[in-house]
Amino acid sequence: MRALVTGGNGFLGRYIVRDLLARGDDVSIYCRSSAPDLAAQGIMVHQGDLTHYDQLVTATKGQDVVFHVAARVGLWGPQKEFVTTNIVGTQNVIEACRSNGVRRLVFTSSPSVVFGGTDLVHADESVPYPTRYTSYYPQTKAKAEALVIAANGASLQTCSLRPHLVWGPGDNHLIPSIVERARRGALLVVGDGKNVVDFTYVENVARAHVLAADNLFEHSPVAGQCYFIGQEEPVVLWEFVQNILDRLSIPAPRRHVSHRTARIIGSALEALYRALPLPGEPRLTAFLADQLATSHYFSSAKAKRDFGYTPHVSMSEGLDRLLASFQG
Repeated sequence: MRALVTGGNGFLGRYIVRDLLARGDDVSIYCRSSAPDLAAQGIMVHQGDLTHYDQLVTATKGQDVVFHVAARVGLWGPQKEFVTTNIVGTQNVIEACRSNGVRRLVFTSSPSVVFGGTDLVHADESVPYPTRYTSYYPQTKAKAEALVIAANGASLQTCSLRPHLVWGPGDNHLIPSIVERARRGALLVVGDGKNVVDFTYVENVARAHVLAADNLFEHSPVAGQCYFIGQEEPVVLWEFVQNILDRLSIPAPRRHVSHRTARIIGSALEALYRALPLPGEPRLTAFLADQLATSHYFSSAKAKRDFGYTPHVSMSEGLDRLLASFQG
């Protein structure tokens, strides 16, 4: 199989590339920065931005499947950047696939596309998009996902995966951000500390992408569908965080703030950063307050039924691997 991975130089992208190479697939990547270590493995590296349609056409030529992983992520930033990368960029990927007769497109979405700020407990794919978002990231990812699903048809089969809170060795965002804040004494427990979430180990997520692609063809159950991808081992968020900090000999956060107060502070900081404007991003936003205080975990039953997804690396094993990577 000839496969192109957009964002193939990123955290999740590299794991998808690794899985594809391990089984002998012909792999190319499309990314903004150079990737000499991947090129040394015989991978074709296409450098470009998702707004560069002509370069995407070149990169998708001759491909059997495209894994569209690249995105503008984050809690904060100019709306234009999120729209340009996540919506316009995704439309460019779709059109490039069509122009070259690529038959399969697997899109990496996010469960946050259905997050409206309240608890989502063992939710499935019937949960609708919310009427309002508090962050540009989930808002633009939802619109991009809708474009991908609408593009499914006889000539191009598409699906969307929604992996939840991806973590593991090589993560430069989720767990490292929590650890760094705790080291500085800047981590706050938001809410009552009893909310339950599901973190998903990166190898499980990469495997889900490959399984989805293998089962994606015209009239298959996968074509035109969205799927939650989870660990199926929900944990109490703040107990999980404390376990990580304990094992790294970092003091656990002692300061607590209610969900309501955190939301007020987050909204005020957002307004301040917009008005001045200030560089960087606020320490707290309304979206982050909601994520830290609510329960959100999802059922992967549909993915298991339609393409055989089951997490093969447990939380315990994944945590051991992650902490070993921190130590050396």
